[in-house]
Amino acid sequence: MSSARHADITTALGLDPEVVAGRAHWWLRDAEPARHRAAVELGLTEVRRVCQLRRPLPAPEPPPITTRTFRRGVDEDAWLTVNASAFADHPDQGACTRADLEERLDAAWFDAEGFLLHDGGPGAIDAFCWTKVHAETTPPMGEIFVIGVDPASHGRGLGRAMTLAGLADLHDRRGMDLAMLFVESDNAPARALYDSLGFTHHHDDVAYDLVDGR
Repeated sequence: MSSARHADITTALGLDPEVVAGRAHWWLRDAEPARHRAAVELGLTEVRRVCQLRRPLPAPEPPPITTRTFRRGVDEDAWLTVNASAFADHPDQGACTRADLEERLDAAWFDAEGFLLHDGGPGAIDAFCWTKVHAETTPPMGEIFVIGVDPASHGRGLGRAMTLAGLADLHDRRGMDLAMLFVESDNAPARALYDSLGFTHHHDDVAYDLVDGR
């Protein structure tokens, strides 16, 4: 894509692109329909749609499950391994590196007690639920930031149990009355799980790209 074309789109949409894996995507987040029409008129194509779901808290109690919190300096490698397996086909999360992880662990919002792990054997993690609090929103919201299960452990109910454990922590320890999460629009199994847990659709964030590379 020419730099001039790139600049024209950025100016017309009034937002800078986000570069992932060398590709520039213009994200319209919770945007009005007119903004989406403008993107299409500029020759852009929708390449990704992420849904934000919300539900009030408290949620149902989690089933009996043993969790522990993330230990910095101990769990990084095991977490990177299970994360890569759980998100092997995900355009962002699956490419998380040690540097990416360290950046998140250093963030002001990071709360180790809200990073719940389920051990899968000596030195291994087979599921996790990482939460985040958005104190700046009105009202404040707790987020299921990332939840993952090792594919080898699918079918054991860990996704549901870990999600409910994270929601319980957000409500009971952090005092949140509202929870949200993001999920890919085409991830039918995850959508079915979250629907069953009482989450409802709030809005979509849509990424646009010049698919032909012009």
